[in-house]
Amino acid sequence: MASDYTDWLAARPEIASLFACLCDLNGTLRGKWLPADQSSKLLGGGIRMPFSTLNVDIWGADIEGSQFVYETGDADGVCTYTGRPLVATDWMTRPGAMALLWMGYEDGAPFLGDPRRALAAICERYAAAGLKPVVAGEFEFYLFDPSGRSPMPPTSPVSGERLNAHNAISISEVQHFEGFLNDVYDYCRDQEIGLDTTISEYGFGQFEVSMKHIDDPLKAADDAILFKHMVRAIARKHGFGATFMAKPYGEDSGSGLHYHVSLLDRDGENVFDDGSLEGSETLQHAVGGLLTTMQECMLTFAPHENSYRRFQPGTHSPASVGWGYENRTAAVRIPGGAGKARRFEHRVAGADANPYLVLASILGGALLGIERKLTPPPPVDGNAYDAELPALPREWGAAIEAFDAGSHVGDIFSPTLQRMLVDCKRQELQRFRQTVTEFEHQTYLEVV
Repeated sequence: MASDYTDWLAARPEIASLFACLCDLNGTLRGKWLPADQSSKLLGGGIRMPFSTLNVDIWGADIEGSQFVYETGDADGVCTYTGRPLVATDWMTRPGAMALLWMGYEDGAPFLGDPRRALAAICERYAAAGLKPVVAGEFEFYLFDPSGRSPMPPTSPVSGERLNAHNAISISEVQHFEGFLNDVYDYCRDQEIGLDTTISEYGFGQFEVSMKHIDDPLKAADDAILFKHMVRAIARKHGFGATFMAKPYGEDSGSGLHYHVSLLDRDGENVFDDGSLEGSETLQHAVGGLLTTMQECMLTFAPHENSYRRFQPGTHSPASVGWGYENRTAAVRIPGGAGKARRFEHRVAGADANPYLVLASILGGALLGIERKLTPPPPVDGNAYDAELPALPREWGAAIEAFDAGSHVGDIFSPTLQRMLVDCKRQELQRFRQTVTEFEHQTYLEVV
């Protein structure tokens, strides 16, 4: 790992600076900028940052009453290199690179409030059971025109016209934005982020990019964090904005983050495949675990106030706890196709969610079902929006309370992370409740 790191830098003498990056609970990269000649600090544990770095709210403010601020004197943790290859920041004015770190204690013990550590703990449990998850994410996002006070659909670089029509799976729309998309694919290839297909989605300027299936969930989540950062940076280079908000336009489609998951045994065989179209008993148990934990883990799938605008019937965003075969109205879909690729697709999370926490929730829930041999209810046949199924939390506050009180949350996440996330989201919710919007003034100020 150390030699790969030093060899990479030696082969790129033009690199002038390094970004030492941690991922906080909201999926935001935070850290330090240092000269490239100080790179040995990253390998030697010389980078230190407060534990509270990972537990700030979406605006970057400390969490009031957090045990990691005043109670501990805002103590530092030790930030160590994860081993994920460095990422060149070629979109900047001077060549630089980003290094992903994670947090630990002086004695080398992991800090369990680190989202990456949460996913690593789940992966270790799979490894102990002789199982290896294979995952692939699908990310939806919008390009927009950032020139006004509010985001607007982008202007086509080819026609010069602002997008004003829904154009799902349009070849011409992808071609109009090929300059941006070519850069995304080039940068991702150079940084070992495996991209598969891209389509234009339903919304104005909305795209969906699919990742390749890989048997390393930690790398998949690393790649997801870096992909989101790179897309926003490359969009700026092309004069656009890019957003992974769940619902940037109230009247248009939301943006989701779907994960496809299969499961290999020690011999590399897919344990979800039994030769049938229905899949194995292990697949059924995994689905049972996903449904059992889904309501309690909703906060990791929909972590923000805006997240809940996405969950509306008839929008392909699931509204209830259900599953089905080739059924995109259900929260968990079992795709068809060859048995060796038998898998489930988890369709709940928004593109605004933290990929480490999303994958930890999905894989943790599936493992719980496998370990306890949980049996799911019958699959949904037809429109899941019309079926009598348990509802997902429709409101942010309800999701916060469900995560706080959930009887299965402790089977997936450490008490430290559970407390940190709940405290963070309660603080954010309170600020939203105290903020009166311009629309409320326009509606009520001189009327009621």
